[in-house]
Amino acid sequence: MFDELFSFIGRHESFILTTHDPADADGIGAELVFARVLNHMEKKPRVINASPMADLFSFMDPSGLVEQWDTERHGTLPEQSALIMLDTADEYRIGSMREISGTVREVFVFDHHEPSSRVPVLGLQVPAASTCEMAVEFAAAAGAELNAQTALAAYAGIVYDTGGFAYAKTNVGTFTTAIQLLAYGVQPYKVYQAMNESASTGALLLQQRALASLELHGGGAVAAQVIRKEDLAATGAHIEDAEGFVNIPLKAREITVSILIKETPEGKVRCSLRSKGTVNVSKIAQSLGGGGHVTAAGFRSELNVDQTLAEALAKIVQVLQSP
Repeated sequence: MFDELFSFIGRHESFILTTHDPADADGIGAELVFARVLNHMEKKPRVINASPMADLFSFMDPSGLVEQWDTERHGTLPEQSALIMLDTADEYRIGSMREISGTVREVFVFDHHEPSSRVPVLGLQVPAASTCEMAVEFAAAAGAELNAQTALAAYAGIVYDTGGFAYAKTNVGTFTTAIQLLAYGVQPYKVYQAMNESASTGALLLQQRALASLELHGGGAVAAQVIRKEDLAATGAHIEDAEGFVNIPLKAREITVSILIKETPEGKVRCSLRSKGTVNVSKIAQSLGGGGHVTAAGFRSELNVDQTLAEALAKIVQVLQSP
């Protein structure tokens, strides 16, 4: 399965590893696993993302291996390096890192999402439960031993992208990989605590505001929440603190699709979509310039908050009403 990837790596000495912007646990975990593997293969990897890492995921990288792109500091690096895009196949999703995609020596995609129409020539897209699961399998194929910290990062990525081993793509391979990582000393409760019991009070107040905005549509089958930049300012929370808010409405029996519209302090708008499986939210997100999974997807919007919500709702309700 990894023949093309090994061939790609063999053609280069220096590598830039990046992921979608903003980075999540699966993207970060995969980056750290790849850095470990490339070091084992006596290559020179640099992990560089478009934006700073969210505080929520800082426990995954205590040594500070993950860098933020800086034109002055990294300016000549792309010409000397190949680029590996992890956990995304779309260069439009890697933020300012897209600037270097045309100057690097070669690009390879390593991703587990639903296939996108904007995929570089070289890549490996497998419908696995997470990119971290694939990365751990790649490490084994390369004969690279993980260390305790890298194993923890990979485990956190798997937990994050499978919803705690609950999402539809979770399978026996996912659990097998998780067990392998536990053998390195990963303690599941510590990962759970870091990801679910370490939020700020501001994040709790932001959740209160998000739930207060909740409205039902599509005969009660669709829940929509909105977070505006004024909510962030009032609570002192960060946009990353909204991770997981979109999943909350799905606890209700009648709700089959959940929408969360988020506005950053700079006024940029993002939309997260979740489904119980009756609606393929990946296709909806792709139609709006994004992507993801059948049950979890998202996109960025050039429209304002209310227009973005109306656009997403129209497509979802259309799917629900179709025979």
